[in-house]
Amino acid sequence: MEQSKIIEQTVNYVKEELKNAEGGHDWWHIYRVWKTSKQIAKTEPVNQLVVELGALLHDIADSKFHNGDETIGPKKAKAFLESINVDEKIIEHIILIIQNISFGGGNFEKKFGSPELAVVQDADRLDAIGAIGIARTFNYGGFKNRAVYDPNIPPQLNMTKEEYKKSNAPTINHFYEKLLLLKERMSTPTGKKMAANRHEFMEQYLKQFYAEWEGIA
Repeated sequence: MEQSKIIEQTVNYVKEELKNAEGGHDWWHIYRVWKTSKQIAKTEPVNQLVVELGALLHDIADSKFHNGDETIGPKKAKAFLESINVDEKIIEHIILIIQNISFGGGNFEKKFGSPELAVVQDADRLDAIGAIGIARTFNYGGFKNRAVYDPNIPPQLNMTKEEYKKSNAPTINHFYEKLLLLKERMSTPTGKKMAANRHEFMEQYLKQFYAEWEGIA
């Protein structure tokens, strides 16, 4: 099957699977990560098909919405890719991308790396910061009925992966526990450049947020 047809079928599959997803993890999140991945990939030595399929399927079943089960996404992706007869080595690579893309608190050792994972992971992390990242963070906080901010609950910067997954801290804490850490964890030159701009925007936002919180702005 032609690569363009594989991508088209995958897009249609993902749109259908995520049609009722939470707003920060819906088709439009996938769309942005897919587009950004293609932009970053222009300057990286990667397999384009692996990058695009990895981006399109990276959140096909986010564990946050499946009782923390991290096996569902890889299983669904594998079954779909096999159903359209994608090469087995391509499938294996995409499954490894899905299994290793998550931030998960950042305090654990990754077991796999590839140029394709670096591209898709940078694109996914870029969608977690900047203006879009702020919108997604508060959308998910509202979805989980979390407080916006509580000055009596400090951020926890050394959580294990399990602690990170179970955290119900106020949404502002998430900036310190993840979003503001991502700029230094980008892997590609393009990703790093884009992250710098988005990071600066978040810092300006937080400065304004605290000023308004205290009624001085």
